[in-house]
Amino acid sequence: MTQPQDLLFSKDHEWVKLEGDTATIGITDYAQNALGDIVYVELPKVGSNVAQFSQIGVVESVKAVSDLFTPMSGEVTEVNQTLEDDPAAVNRAPYAEGWLVKLRLAKPDEAKSLLSPADYEKIAAD
Repeated sequence: MTQPQDLLFSKDHEWVKLEGDTATIGITDYAQNALGDIVYVELPKVGSNVAQFSQIGVVESVKAVSDLFTPMSGEVTEVNQTLEDDPAAVNRAPYAEGWLVKLRLAKPDEAKSLLSPADYEKIAAD
């Protein structure tokens, strides 16, 4: 399973796309596949401040309920409203329309603690 090369990853199966001082965050294809059909996503409120690796929400599937964690610290500037009516967008396109939140980064250097696509593939393959 090849990961998009312009993203960074956490060991908790979240991805980050960095664009200036903004991070777009979602769950990986591996994670959505392991969860199965996603039926509900709970996300933080816009304006919330979140710390790296803290819980920011919940995703429910037909198989399980799983916590969502943020790979970076910052202020939530946007949540994916599409997921309220169409949580299955995470299954269909986890790296595109299925993104979860956008953050204004508080500590951009935290990116150094995340995994490259190649390193994440090793974890996902285990």
